[in-house]
Amino acid sequence: MQPQGFSGDFSVIGENIHATRVVLRSGKLVATAPSGEEAVRYLDGGGETRYLVIPEAFKRRQEYQEGRVKHVMIAVQAGMSDEARAAEEGRRYLASLVARQIAAGADFLDLNVDEIAVRLEFQQAAMRWLVGAVEGLASVPLAIDSSNIEILRAGVEACTGRAGRPLLNSASLERLEALDLAREHGLPVVVTAAGDSGMPQNAGERVDNATRIVEAALGRGIDLQHIHVDALVFPVSVDIEFGNHYLDALRTLRERFGRGIHLTGGLSNVSFGLPCRKLVNEVFIALAAEAGADGGIVDPVATDLHRVFQADRESRPYQLARDLLLGHDRNCRAFLRAYRAGELETHAPPRS
Repeated sequence: MQPQGFSGDFSVIGENIHATRVVLRSGKLVATAPSGEEAVRYLDGGGETRYLVIPEAFKRRQEYQEGRVKHVMIAVQAGMSDEARAAEEGRRYLASLVARQIAAGADFLDLNVDEIAVRLEFQQAAMRWLVGAVEGLASVPLAIDSSNIEILRAGVEACTGRAGRPLLNSASLERLEALDLAREHGLPVVVTAAGDSGMPQNAGERVDNATRIVEAALGRGIDLQHIHVDALVFPVSVDIEFGNHYLDALRTLRERFGRGIHLTGGLSNVSFGLPCRKLVNEVFIALAAEAGADGGIVDPVATDLHRVFQADRESRPYQLARDLLLGHDRNCRAFLRAYRAGELETHAPPRS
């Protein structure tokens, strides 16, 4: 997409069709259906209010007991079921997610089913089913996302490419065979800065790992313009320097590889464990773009990128979040103090 206030394209990998995604049981989306059952309320393509019923089996799951509902997982399992009404509701629910992601500016729709089951055969079947269900509705390409090469292969082989070649998400030094899969099918690919046996500890390790995986991709004949580097975003609530590790890595990678390569990442990861996540995420996206990112794995429905790049950067909420993300606010004290005082209000004009 081309957000207002950003010079150029910002490639949005819409992350919301993912089996890990949750809504809160205490939130406004979980309600009582006309049938009396607990359900996730949504609007279908015609504006009709509908209800995705939460099955009794899901109510025994740990995340449900903790107040979270894995709505995408419910929709996929319902859609795959033999019960006609449940299958129809599951498909309608997914169609509503697809429509909202595309309307909000997603350039790819990221599909992930890793948590839908423990058996590989069912995971593969779920990925094939989901690709078939979503691709027929989408006007943008899919991103086939998994930590397992066989699930990636199942998804890639199920794609027809009707809206463009899918993006393979992802390859790493631990999983170089994903590069072979991308080359075999002529696909763009997300490559991560993970090491041979673990996560990077600082900016330097991110750059070294990313450089090695990019060179491996180039060596297989994958064009630089088809490579999206995920330099790995970790929560600043765990370590106040994690934001800088990612941003510093972006600057070095952009300088090293020029404008031809794409720099991306799961940008909302930065705010895990913090209040006012929307504010923190939006400021971090702006900082990432300043450091060289030209895309992100984000939910464009939750994060309005036009708003992000037109934010009032002199506002107090923006400055507090910026200081936090750049490591200037040790232990998040000033940010949390302002949150408790009710000072973290909106920092940007409404989208025009």
